[in-house]
Amino acid sequence: MAIETVNNTSTTGTSASSSSLTATSAAEASDRFLKLLVTQMKNQDPLNPLDNAEVTSQMAQISTVTGIENLNSTVSGLNAQFLQLQTMQGAALVGHDVAFEGNTLRQSGAVGDAGFELSSASDKVKVEITGADGTVLDTLEFKGLAAGRHDFTWDIPTARQGDDLTFKVTATAGTADVKTMSLQHETIRAVSTLDNTLALELGNGERLAYDAVWAFL
Repeated sequence: MAIETVNNTSTTGTSASSSSLTATSAAEASDRFLKLLVTQMKNQDPLNPLDNAEVTSQMAQISTVTGIENLNSTVSGLNAQFLQLQTMQGAALVGHDVAFEGNTLRQSGAVGDAGFELSSASDKVKVEITGADGTVLDTLEFKGLAAGRHDFTWDIPTARQGDDLTFKVTATAGTADVKTMSLQHETIRAVSTLDNTLALELGNGERLAYDAVWAFL
């Protein structure tokens, strides 16, 4: 099982350094503000003292800025930890099948399989199996299907085994068309990371973002 590990040593160090700088910057800004406020209060006109609401507003503003800086630093750290946790949990998915948007028929010997999603109940669903040359090899029909995901299999003729086979789904309810989504099936061979997100290495050699998975089979 090939799993790409994520080395967070340098990232953690950078994150810690950034957090330290952010904390120092926020502390220095707060300290400067308090010193200026105290100086201002010491030298204020006794006949025209500082307004309480103004002082409170200034203190609230500096507190808000400091809070946002601390929050950003915390969120960045949590994101890195979450990605690590996702990758470790994703290792348990290796060997499982997934369905995702696509129209390629998966082949296992003489049997092909795939699926589709119906937005609403359908009286009639038609699935056309097409060869690499564009020829329609077979048409499957299903009646009275409910809304949701449905799977199907097709016996591949010997002459077409190993070819690139695709399929097209159309559905109707009475005279109205029903919206469909073609779903491709593949097996997860490994997990990795892609642009700071969990990615799945599939049996067909493609890499699929975790959030692109429609269903686990």
